[in-house]
Amino acid sequence: MHIDPYIVLGGAVIGLLVGMTGAGGGALMTPMLILLFGVTPSAAISSDLVAAVVMRPIGAIVHLRARTVNLELVRWMVLGSVPAALLGAYLLHVIGNSASAQKLVETVLGAALLAGAAGMLLRYVLDRSHSQDRTAHVHDLQLRRIATLAIGVVGGVIVGLTSVGSGSLMIVLLLFLYPSIGAKQLVGTDLTQAVPLTLAAALGALLFGHVEFAVTGSLVIGSVPAVLIGSMLSSSVPDRYIRPVIAFVIFASGLKYVGVGTTALGWVLFATVLAGASLWLAQVRGALGSAAGSLEDR
Repeated sequence: MHIDPYIVLGGAVIGLLVGMTGAGGGALMTPMLILLFGVTPSAAISSDLVAAVVMRPIGAIVHLRARTVNLELVRWMVLGSVPAALLGAYLLHVIGNSASAQKLVETVLGAALLAGAAGMLLRYVLDRSHSQDRTAHVHDLQLRRIATLAIGVVGGVIVGLTSVGSGSLMIVLLLFLYPSIGAKQLVGTDLTQAVPLTLAAALGALLFGHVEFAVTGSLVIGSVPAVLIGSMLSSSVPDRYIRPVIAFVIFASGLKYVGVGTTALGWVLFATVLAGASLWLAQVRGALGSAAGSLEDR
């Protein structure tokens, strides 16, 4: 089995992000394999899912020890996501490996990524506009069972079909459903529910898909130690610094998959960075102005 050092490095970077934020596994790993290393979409999805079976339990164990996991919430999500993930893997098998089928998978993947990025942005805007205070403890959660089960079903199908969803999409839906819980506590819960979900999706990939074990091995070697480090850091690194980066990369990957050309993609991303920088500068100036006004009042 040939171990690719560049895939090992890429797996390490993404594993670190997954451990710190709970997002970015399939949303970043699968696009990396397809766009940078020329792996076919179906093989990239299957190989990524099998690697995630080894990677995600590491982060889950760290969060379980830190008591940032609501196990009842995990149970209701898993109840919907595990059978749905097997269904998604079977649908990927039915779609097949023809050029048109691969294009369809890429389009579905792109749509899933764009939905995730848009959801992250919308949740941020809503939190800012309502001055949302995410200080409630995850164990004080008032569980909404049916809605949580539905999130599991939707996320499970998408994970089985595209390998995206256990972090990038499902945590966004959880942020909307439980707006008072801190993002990092939801990261712990999401990482834990992702363990049986990715196991089911990986089983479906082994049964119906095409797993490239050299790719999977390279991903595991890079991602496992990195996700451990990321999970240990997640309690101290401010979430607001990491999620914009994740959302930006997910957004870029989604645009590429839905067919946006390279030149147009470059301009869109440049405009996005420029708009984000302008917004950040405006916020900094506003904060400095408020601080100066307070000093003058004194």
